This record gives sequence, C-alpha cells and structure tokens, in this order.
Amino acid sequence: MKWIVLSIVLGLGLYTYLTLHYRKTEPAFRPYVDIKDRANTRRLLSAGFQRIAVTAQLPADPTAFISLAPVSTTAGGLPEELRSTLVDQPLLPAEILRVAAAPLTDATAPYPVQFACALADNHRQLTGAELYVKESTVFIVPEFGLITEKDLLARSRESVVVVTIPPGALKPGRHDITLLGERGSKTWSVLVR
Repeated sequence: MKWIVLSIVLGLGLYTYLTLHYRKTEPAFRPYVDIKDRANTRRLLSAGFQRIAVTAQLPADPTAFISLAPVSTTAGGLPEELRSTLVDQPLLPAEILRVAAAPLTDATAPYPVQFACALADNHRQLTGAELYVKESTVFIVPEFGLITEKDLLARSRESVVVVTIPPGALKPGRHDITLLGERGSKTWSVLVR
C-alpha cells in the first residue's frame, strides 16, 4: 500500500511541476469572440477608422455642467459609415441630454467629457465606451449593457458619465466630436494643440 501512496504523491508532484512550468500565460483562445474582434478591427481599418478604448465612469459626485464648448443637438443612432462597418451594434443610451466639454485641449493631456444621458429603461448599466477616429471626425460611443439579474434595477433612468480620452488619441488640429445616443446625439468642436 505504501508504494501506491508514494507513486500517487510523486505523480502529483511531477504533474504540478510540468503544469506550472509549461502553462500558457496569455488567455485562452476564444474562437467566437477573438474572430469577431479581428473581423471588427479589419473592417474598421479598411473603412479608415481607428478604434480607441476610453475610460468611462459613473462619478460618485458629478460636478455641475459648465460647458465652454458650444454643443448642438444632432440626429441619433450610429452614423451609416459606422453602422455598416461594425460587426455588432453597441447598445447606446436613449438620448444624450447635456454635455460638458472644453473647446481647447493639449494633445499630451487627457480630455474629459462629462455628459448626462437618458436610458430606455432601468435594466441598463454602463459597460464602457469606445472612441472611433477618422481624420478629424470623432465618434464617442458609450455602451450600456443589459442587467441580466432579474431582481436588479438601475436606480435611475438618467446617468451621468465621465469619459476620458487618453493623451495622444487626438492629433493636433480641429476635431468634430459626436457623442452618440439612440434618439438624440450631441456634437461640438475641439481644437487640439
């Protein structure tokens, strides 16, 4: 019996050593997600877009909406050039209500944009945001995912979000930025020095 126990202990030790020594460090290949991401990236690049992930947060204590940039309302939904390029359509907020953004920024500094948006229902929460840049046209796409737990609801159908565009994402020059909502979007211009 002692030989059986000894062989099990040695076998487990050898298995543990080999597993830890030769284990792959990067995440496993997820066929559906990885192939979809590659196709999305290829289609965006062929259409002339650059996709940049930006941080999107729900601030604990939102500041007052003081926008120095003149903001105007525009038609909602994804523009046709993005709609035809993206593999999966993002779940946008119903409408962008207010935007606070600066009309001037430095290319080496982050560019924060604070906005309030209306959601279609209480079953949505912020999941992130993407920035799509094509020459001097910029689209900010906030994404709201569905809350899958049936007993959970968002507190309000209005959310205040701060999106921070990282330094270097916008090249020097004038850019027309559109913050996309399903029924109503907001647009403004920013001069990047």
